[in-house]
Amino acid sequence: MKIFVVNAGSSSLKYQLIDMENEQVLAKGLCDRIGIEGSLISHKAADGREYRTETPMPTHSEAFEAVVYALINSDAKVIDSFDEISAIGHRIVQGGAIFKGSCLIDEKVLEQISDLGVMAPLHNPAHVLAIRACIKTFGSEIPQVAVFDTSFHQTMPAKAYMYPLPYEYYEKYQVRKYGAHGTSHRFVSDRVAVLEGKEKSDIKIITCHLGNGCSITAIKDGVCLDTSMGFTPLDGFMMGTRSGTIDPSAITYIAEKENLTPAEMNTICNKKSGMLGISGVSNDNRDVGAAAEAGNERAKLAVDMQRYEILKFIGSYITAMNGVDAIVFTGGIGENDPELREYICENLSFLGVKMDSVANKNRGKEIKITTADSGVNIYVVPTNEELAIARDTLALVK
Repeated sequence: MKIFVVNAGSSSLKYQLIDMENEQVLAKGLCDRIGIEGSLISHKAADGREYRTETPMPTHSEAFEAVVYALINSDAKVIDSFDEISAIGHRIVQGGAIFKGSCLIDEKVLEQISDLGVMAPLHNPAHVLAIRACIKTFGSEIPQVAVFDTSFHQTMPAKAYMYPLPYEYYEKYQVRKYGAHGTSHRFVSDRVAVLEGKEKSDIKIITCHLGNGCSITAIKDGVCLDTSMGFTPLDGFMMGTRSGTIDPSAITYIAEKENLTPAEMNTICNKKSGMLGISGVSNDNRDVGAAAEAGNERAKLAVDMQRYEILKFIGSYITAMNGVDAIVFTGGIGENDPELREYICENLSFLGVKMDSVANKNRGKEIKITTADSGVNIYVVPTNEELAIARDTLALVK
């Protein structure tokens, strides 16, 4: 059975075609600059054959048509007909309190995803557009499944997801913590349980998804106890361009001084803060790290701030779970920044953490980076959200 996995943004469309008989990726690709001049598709088959071309994509419909050509007709084709595809799985960022798990998509589900767009304005509207375009291109006969980033966090108790605001705002507007990156946290925590040789229900794990967007999750007895992102992905600790948690009065103070609207202040917090805002160099950790090593003091401050905040969240979740059995790093930074991982390990020495310095030098590889006698096991596990989506899609279709 072949599953087609879609991860759509407002101007992009990432995809993978996965053969679920052996969970092998047959092909993957990206349609970029949808609705913008210079739109193009980059497609690669598992055997290395590639197809890349610029083609007009005014909407997601044209993007899916380009994908169909790449999969079936290009020099990097991997199937003879779209009839070979049994189902389509879509990554959805915000499921609110409505969706506690993945589900088959129908018109009601589409309307609910659209309504939740107020909490994920950069993501959910794009998901809806993509799903409708997908149905238009491939027909309504192929089952389509929605897999939500937020659903894994729906096990949080009220004490973890509620905000200490007047309760009426929760009742009227559902203002509460929802989290994000749930598909990634679920995938890597499941894998760590296997590596530890334990049942998911018998292990305490802290998962650190660190990329341009970052979140940390406390997983106890196989379910999410707490997570760092909140009502939106802005909450938590500093990221590439996001500020993370700060005193709300600092926001209102700056807005008043600079005569900024709420929308303008929201843009500053989401797109101009974090590593970019502090360093003044870049939102990319590699660029900021290189600048810090070259003596840029603001870049060094940005690196120090982010590592310190990550450490604080890990420490707070150890306390919340009354201990931890394993910690896992994933995401572009988590998988490829040995210096950050070393900093965390050194500052967890009070737990008996002992880092394997040789293992820690590895990048982008599944590996245990602590010694056999370490008090807590720490792993690097490359995330695979697409495979998690495909597995959910397969299960629902069956």
